[in-house]
Amino acid sequence: MPSKRILFISNGHGEDNHTSHVIQTLRQLCPSLEMAAMPIVGEGRAYRSLDIPIIGPTQTMPSGGFFYMKRLYMLKDFQSGLIGLTWRQLQAVLQYAPNCDLIMSTGDFVSQTFAYLTKRPFVSFISCLSALYEGQLRINPLLWHDLNSSRCLAVFTRDSYTASDLQRQGIAKARFGGIPALDRVVPTGKDLYLKPDIPAIALLPGSRMPEAARNFSLQLQLVVEIAKVMPESGFQFRAALVPNLMEQLDDIAKSQGWQLNQGILSYFPPGTSAEESPLVEVRCYSDAFSDILYYSTLVIGMAGLAVDLAVAMGKPIIQIPGEGPQFTYQFAEAQTRLSGISAQTIGTKPATPEILKQAAKRVVETLEDSDYLAKCKVNGPERFGPPGASERIARFLLNSLGETE
Repeated sequence: MPSKRILFISNGHGEDNHTSHVIQTLRQLCPSLEMAAMPIVGEGRAYRSLDIPIIGPTQTMPSGGFFYMKRLYMLKDFQSGLIGLTWRQLQAVLQYAPNCDLIMSTGDFVSQTFAYLTKRPFVSFISCLSALYEGQLRINPLLWHDLNSSRCLAVFTRDSYTASDLQRQGIAKARFGGIPALDRVVPTGKDLYLKPDIPAIALLPGSRMPEAARNFSLQLQLVVEIAKVMPESGFQFRAALVPNLMEQLDDIAKSQGWQLNQGILSYFPPGTSAEESPLVEVRCYSDAFSDILYYSTLVIGMAGLAVDLAVAMGKPIIQIPGEGPQFTYQFAEAQTRLSGISAQTIGTKPATPEILKQAAKRVVETLEDSDYLAKCKVNGPERFGPPGASERIARFLLNSLGETE
């Protein structure tokens, strides 16, 4: 019997990531399943890393997919050929879909409308939408039409609150999915050289370059301010960086007045010599994300999905706005609403020296507040847990295909 074929459509880097974890689980449960993908935003690196065929053209736009943050970004995307690219992607999907048994679309109305237009049965994962932002999810008419189609077999949500909200609004097929990436955030045994009983602070500057480099430079400035006000016992800093950012560490260190030696950044205040002890150190890794997240006491986050994962694991988050295009104040503020008490955003504009001082003080206050830390451990899993999203979604896809593992 010929193997079944599924096409994954996603419009966003986070959406690609969510889907890649579902794909990995599908491979474990049903190795014979044929899979292909159409990432609408960016190059689809999450799919390429799994050797999933990409059926249409891809291109990285100036906004990185975050044109809703500023109208200027949308204009730049249009000038770079966004409309023509999207049209060619849709044509590729419509040409490929007749050979598919099922479509899975991850993202907002763009990917869902792509799926609807294929006239094939599809499963929706609206991972970027949540009722937690405003208490109720306001769905635009086009998306509402897509989700209520008889060809839409299920509507998975990132959090259980949104699933319940959609059911109250009349979408009975809505069901809790979760965060697929959470299933694979488990320690690998990487030695982080952590000292016991000293709070560990994770630095998550994001993954998209060159913004991640700007964010990390800002975080290093914050670390210096924290070092000036932290208790005598001190804190430990560990940075989870993408490989492209690790390659730029030397340039970043020089520009920020730090010294780099074998992945360790050291800061010596002006007037001190290298023979003296540094004011503070940051150990940087490109292969220890799960370990750093797991063992951290607090997270300084300037990212999307990575911060969601930290919240889900019960970590408190301190956010400082950057220049964007992704991690602006608007993004950080929305993330605070999504995360509830677990995330605190300091400042309403790209961080200034004064905002960094305020953030440093808040980091110390947060780590000294044992009641608040305990509440974060409850709040995060309640909002984004439990784990198991990739298997929940994968098994539904297989049942829809009539496949048994």
